[in-house]
Amino acid sequence: MAISHFDHFLAEATVPDSDPMLTLGLEELFGLYISWCNVHHHIPGTEADFRAAMKQHGINASAPGLRMTGPAATDYILASYPALP
Repeated sequence: MAISHFDHFLAEATVPDSDPMLTLGLEELFGLYISWCNVHHHIPGTEADFRAAMKQHGINASAPGLRMTGPAATDYILASYPALP
């Protein structure tokens, strides 16, 4: 089975974390995905495709125990909080 860019996204931009309080909502995860696509010069899939891919990975309403990592996380945070110096 071919590895999709959604698989690459999860492998490169998220890491497991044992803290149950760390939960990325699907909106945050989609924003991180868009940032990951921008960093890697990929054309993002639609939000519907993203949600379907996350559902295949067992991620529905949230991503419990996942946290952001890498350049996409930095891009997402800076894009989300443009008032930061």
